[in-house]
Amino acid sequence: MYDRSLTVYEYRQFGKNRTNALPFIQKGVYSHQRGQRKGQQYDLSDFYVGANLTFLSCNLSLPESIKQNPILTLRVTNIDEAAIDILKTTSVGIKQDITQQEIDESRVFRVVQGILKEKLNKRGVRVLTGLGKYFRERDQKRDGALSKAVFKQALTVFHLEVPEKDFESLWLILDDNCNDKVDYGEFTRAIIGEMNEYRKAFVRKAYMKLDFNKTGNVPMVDIRKCYCAKKHSRVLSGDATEEEIKSSFLETLEDACSNSSEVSYCEFEDYYEGLSIGIMDDEDFVNILRNAWGI
Repeated sequence: MYDRSLTVYEYRQFGKNRTNALPFIQKGVYSHQRGQRKGQQYDLSDFYVGANLTFLSCNLSLPESIKQNPILTLRVTNIDEAAIDILKTTSVGIKQDITQQEIDESRVFRVVQGILKEKLNKRGVRVLTGLGKYFRERDQKRDGALSKAVFKQALTVFHLEVPEKDFESLWLILDDNCNDKVDYGEFTRAIIGEMNEYRKAFVRKAYMKLDFNKTGNVPMVDIRKCYCAKKHSRVLSGDATEEEIKSSFLETLEDACSNSSEVSYCEFEDYYEGLSIGIMDDEDFVNILRNAWGI
């Protein structure tokens, strides 16, 4: 970002011991493709843990499977703070101040999330996994985008109704292309929120341990084999047996999956997004993952 250009690298493994960082997105000057700063060039203020970077996929050398979605979204999961501080003292980029529009839009998200918080109490897992499956089943084009009518119907089905005025305010923000289509992952995050990147890192770690072949799907038999309920709080208190906890977990997960014999990463993450809602302390959440998956 020194000259306001940006390059995204990916690590590629060659053989058993050699790993190289190769350009995934070539060096260039890029702009936001979604959200409040659509059309504005990226600068250092856009790089923080949890930030989304959006690119037009048609302008990039990417696999055709990725280009099916017109917008490529990359999530910032970690930051080298020392490097950022150095760049801030030498970069020609000018930090963009938060606009009144961004403040107003953030307020809309908080209002909707506040309305739904009580409705999600003690049923976060069922709602998040159910919503994910509901949206994927209706995503016939497999581009991740659904219409306003589908989202309104989903809120009714899962008893997550919000006042019409608040829904319309939310939709105006999300449908920034004015084509009556919004990415359903983005919609879910807007109405419910999401766990922080610290928690997400452990969810990814657990899934990567299960998906050792990196196929993006884990057989349910492997989930059953690897899941450990020995240190579950209800087992330790004597309120449930290990088998009861495991059976309950597997039943919920199977219900969430499009294919009951395997679990994709997004289905796995949906489960833990729902679980995360009711757990305030980060370490309590992380310990659940550590105990269940031995990570």
